Amino acid sequence: MSKVKVERNTAETEIVVSLNLAGSGKGEINTGIGFFDHMLELFRKHSLVDLSISAKGDLDVDYHHTVEDTGLVLGKAIDRALGERCGITRYGFASIPMDEALCEASIDLGGRPFLTMQCSAKHEKIRDFEVKLVEEFFRALSVEGRMNIHLRQIAGDEPHHICEGFFKAFARALRQAVSPDPRESGVPSSKGVI
Repeated sequence: MSKVKVERNTAETEIVVSLNLAGSGKGEINTGIGFFDHMLELFRKHSLVDLSISAKGDLDVDYHHTVEDTGLVLGKAIDRALGERCGITRYGFASIPMDEALCEASIDLGGRPFLTMQCSAKHEKIRDFEVKLVEEFFRALSVEGRMNIHLRQIAGDEPHHICEGFFKAFARALRQAVSPDPRESGVPSSKGVI
C-alpha cells in the first residue's frame, strides 16, 4: 500500500485528497460542509487512515456535487493506494452502536462496485444536510474504489446518530479489509487478479 494524492477539478468542484492507508488517523478535512466534515473526520479516526481532504464546490447551488465528487476522489485514492491488492484481507465487517442507533457495514475490496444502503432516515435533514447525500457519497466511493459496500441500519431514529454509525462502521470495516493477511501472499481471489 502506498501514499497517494488525487485531484479532481470540474466546473462544479475542486477536490484534493491525500491518503495513507497505513496511517494513524491524522489529517485535515475541509469541504465547506460542517456535518460532512464531521463524518469524514470520524471515518479518518476510526479507520486509522491518514486523510486530508480539501474541497471547494458550488455550495450556493447545492451540497450534492461536493459530497458526490468527494466520494469519487476518495474512492480513487483508496483504489490507487491498494495497488494490485496483494496480501490484503479483502473483506471487512463492523457493527457500531451509537446511542439508540446500531449500524453495520460489510465490504469487499474484490473490484466489483456495488452499494446497498438500508436507512430509515434517508429523507431526513440534519440542519441543511440531506441524509440522502450519505448514500450518494458511498455510491461514488464504491464505484471509484472498486468495492462492494453494504450498509444496514439495525436500530435508531436520530439521523445524526445513524449517519455517525454508518461512517464509523464503514471505517472499521475498511480498516479490517485493507489489513495484511499473513497467510495470503498473492491476490485474495480465485481469478488471480482483482
